[in-house]
Amino acid sequence: MNRWFRQHRFALGAAIGHLAKAPGSFLFNVLVVAIALTLPFAGLTLLENVRPMSQQLSVDPEISLFLSPAATREQAQALAPQLRAALPDPKAKVVFVAREQALDALKAKSGLTDVLGTLGENPLPDSYVITLDSFRSAGDAASVDDIATRLRALPGVETVQVDSAWVKRLAALLHVLRLVLLLLAATLGTVVVAVVFNTIRLQVLTQRDEIAVSKLIGATDNFIHRPFYYTGALLGLAAGAVALGAVALGLRPLNSAIAEFARLYASEFQLVPFDLAGSAMLLGVSAALGLVGAILSVRRHLARLN
Repeated sequence: MNRWFRQHRFALGAAIGHLAKAPGSFLFNVLVVAIALTLPFAGLTLLENVRPMSQQLSVDPEISLFLSPAATREQAQALAPQLRAALPDPKAKVVFVAREQALDALKAKSGLTDVLGTLGENPLPDSYVITLDSFRSAGDAASVDDIATRLRALPGVETVQVDSAWVKRLAALLHVLRLVLLLLAATLGTVVVAVVFNTIRLQVLTQRDEIAVSKLIGATDNFIHRPFYYTGALLGLAAGAVALGAVALGLRPLNSAIAEFARLYASEFQLVPFDLAGSAMLLGVSAALGLVGAILSVRRHLARLN
C-alpha cells in the first residue's frame, strides 16, 4: 500500500512540475474548459433553485362539473354521493351551485343584468365545484385529468372543466428545461474531453524523448501514463473551480434584477449557488471529464511511441 501511495505521489508531483514549466499554456486551457463548463453549471444552478419552489407550491386544483340542463334539482342533488365515491381524496370539498345562485353571481360580476334579463329564463345549469386538497406539487396535479375522466362518466354530467392546466404547464416546462440542459451538458462535456485530449497530445509530443528514455531504463506503461492522467484531472478540476466561481459572481447582478421583480409579487426569491456537497460533486465531474480526455489521448498517442 505504501508503494502504491509513493507511485501516485510521484506521478502527481511530476504532473504539477510539468504544469509549472508552462503555466501560461495551462491557464489558457483552464479558461477554455471553464467557459465550456460555465453554461451547464449555470443551468444546473437555475434548475436547483426553481425545483424546490415548484415542488413546494400549494396546489388546490378545482374541477367544475356542469350538469345537463334537462336534469331536475332532485337529480342534481342526488349526484353528490356518487361524486364523493368517485373522488380518491376524502378531504375534497364538494360544493353544489344551484343555477339560480350561478345566475346571480354572473349578474353581480359581469354587470350584464339587463342583458341577462332579456333571456327570459335561466340558461345556466346546476353545477358542482370540487376542490382537491391532497395535491401539493405540479407532478401530483397531473393526475387530476384521471379524476375528471371518471367524473364525466357519471349520469347527468354534461361538461367537466379542470383549472390546473397552469400547474401541468409548469411541470412540462421544467421537464423540457432538464432535457435541454442534459443535451447541452453532454455536448459541452464532449468539448471538455476534446480540449483535454488535445492538451495531453501536445504534452506527449513535447515529452517524447523523455518517454523514450524512461522506457529504455525499464519504466512501465503505468508509470509513464500516471502523470498525464493527473494532468488531465487537474485541468478539469481547476476549470470546474473557475466555472463555479464565475457562476457565483454572475448570480450577484442577476439577483439584483430578480429582487426588483420579486418585490412586485411580495416575494424574496433569490438564486443561491450550490452548497458544499453540490460544488464537490460538480468538481468531481469536471475532474472526471479531464481524466477521460487524458486516458483517451494517452492510450492513443503513447501507443504510437511503442
